[in-house]
Amino acid sequence: MQHDNYIIPTQNWVHHIVVGLNLCPFAKRELVKNRVRFCVSEAADQELLLMDLQGELERLNEQPEIETTLLIHPYVLKDFFQYNQFLEYANGLLQQLDLQGVYQIASFHPHYQFSDTLAEDAENYTNRSPFPMLHLIREEGLEQAIANYPDTDLIPERNIELLNKMGPGALSSLLNKCFDSKPSDSISN
Repeated sequence: MQHDNYIIPTQNWVHHIVVGLNLCPFAKRELVKNRVRFCVSEAADQELLLMDLQGELERLNEQPEIETTLLIHPYVLKDFFQYNQFLEYANGLLQQLDLQGVYQIASFHPHYQFSDTLAEDAENYTNRSPFPMLHLIREEGLEQAIANYPDTDLIPERNIELLNKMGPGALSSLLNKCFDSKPSDSISN
């Protein structure tokens, strides 16, 4: 199966939105070091997605050179409400595998909506992605990045302010540009 149709837009999203807008000040370093794994799950149901999630967690355990994984799952959990409910199962898997505190799962979805926001609010774009995905993050690496970055508690506030200035129309357009068929330019130091 051709995964470039999912990986390239996701890479473009990371390059142009996550790094380009500096939504996550820790992402650029891992991209430059080529320590981000982009993978696509072909799961068509939640049980198969949990199996793929477990496989990616095991891969992270076996390959410490991978700092973080974006597990893209375009065929399942297209509905944000169902996706949001699935996160309980994903976190339950971390607990079952005794990996809580070793990894955390961040959530990204094309229809992401924070509680207490309207669907069209710009701040939802901090977690809107081209496809539903689970972001597997090494806790140790995140803690080190936070320790070396000033005022991490201000990041969400700064992001919301930036996205509100840009507005939902501009953000929707920027997200749609991620679907260009060619990969983003490389990120350099």
